[in-house]
Formats: sequence, structure tokens, C-alpha cells
Amino acid sequence: MTTLTGIVTSVARQKTATVNVVHLWQHPLYKKYVNRSKKYSCHVEGIELQIGDKVLIAACKPVSKTKYFEIIKKLEN
Repeated sequence: MTTLTGIVTSVARQKTATVNVVHLWQHPLYKKYVNRSKKYSCHVEGIELQIGDKVLIAACKPVSKTKYFEIIKKLEN
């Protein structure tokens, strides 16, 4: 099961939160480290979230067209 750690950027929709996941990537030629980020729409039920919370997300079966991750738990900041 794929798990990622990210920060909540939006909780405007019902049962859905947008999570931004950042990872460090090294350029193959220039060897410079660059931050790469991707936003995931995640299914959430029973967890109270606010913008800026750090969460653990995991891959799941598709819930809708854009939601294929779910929020497992809220992590300590």
C-alpha cells in the first residue's frame, strides 16, 4: 500500500480534502536538489481537519473520478 505524508491545503468540499505532498528530487545532470510537489484529492471521514494539518494518506480503490487516496490519520506538527 502506498503511503505519503503531506499538508492539508483545502477542506472546502464534503468528505474531501486536498493534500499537498512535497518530495526532494535531484537533477540527473546538474545534481541540484529541487522540491517537487503534487496535490491529491483525498477521501476523509471522521477526522476533523484544518488547513495546515500534517496528515498521512494511503492509496485506496477509486472513490470518484479524482479521489484515489484516503486520509489515514492526522500527524503531530
